[in-house]
Amino acid sequence: MSTLAHTMMTAARSADSGLAGPGELDRYPFPESAADRVGVSAWDGTDHELGRVGRRATGNRGRGLHGQLVQQLGQMIVSGDLGADRPLVPEEIGQRFEVSRTVVRESLRVLEAKGLVSARPNVGTRVRPVSDWNLLDPDIIEWRAFGPQRDDQRRELNELRWTIEPLAARLAAGHGREDVQQRLADMVEIMGHALGQGDAITFSRADAEFHSLLIQLAGNRMLEHLSGIVSAALHVSGGPVTGCDRPNETAIGHHARIVDALAAGDGTGAESAMRHLLTVHPEGERVVPAPREH
Repeated sequence: MSTLAHTMMTAARSADSGLAGPGELDRYPFPESAADRVGVSAWDGTDHELGRVGRRATGNRGRGLHGQLVQQLGQMIVSGDLGADRPLVPEEIGQRFEVSRTVVRESLRVLEAKGLVSARPNVGTRVRPVSDWNLLDPDIIEWRAFGPQRDDQRRELNELRWTIEPLAARLAAGHGREDVQQRLADMVEIMGHALGQGDAITFSRADAEFHSLLIQLAGNRMLEHLSGIVSAALHVSGGPVTGCDRPNETAIGHHARIVDALAAGDGTGAESAMRHLLTVHPEGERVVPAPREH
């Protein structure tokens, strides 16, 4: 199976965060006593500071307790602090993180949707191996990018973008939607203005919208499902600097050439310009930013 085909099949499994549906909360029952717990505690040796969600709210403003717990457990699983097949006892999680049963159950449900944990009768809730994770989930991309697997994550994202975006640029040239092409041109203009003002945040947002619009313009709905992956890649990019990683005139020039090729219906030119944009420049590196706030 080709890399792109595997990518698109995996992307279909991506699930958003949400509240548990009717009857689903009971999938994560709390044990009545210590004798009912499966295996040993998953928290032995864990940094105690990670166990105080309510007291760390300032660092996760806007998440709410449910989102904060998903973030913390997810980071601990991806970093290896909670290894594969380790038991996760909801009662212990609630006590350790000082949150309610409902928050714990909803959080575990979200993590299960991402492939990080599984809940089975008579077995309990356990961490799943990496092979079961939905590696195209934007949260997992972020957690990997700022954890021990950061180098592998950046390399894999760059390789994935090389598969997706040149193809999207070539396909987009065959769709003469002037409104979208004008929006792409607007994003290039915004990026140029932001560069002149030293506004890296505005540059980054315009850049992300440019790439998302381009994938939409390709007219391939399966590719559209990957636009969130590209956005995540733009956010967590680090290591060797590429055309999209840092505001500069060269990056803007490549974006502008893509727009010109699209306007001319030149699929080959658009694809070539995108490959130049994604080319790694070995002359420097930048500091990796902190994980984004939700």
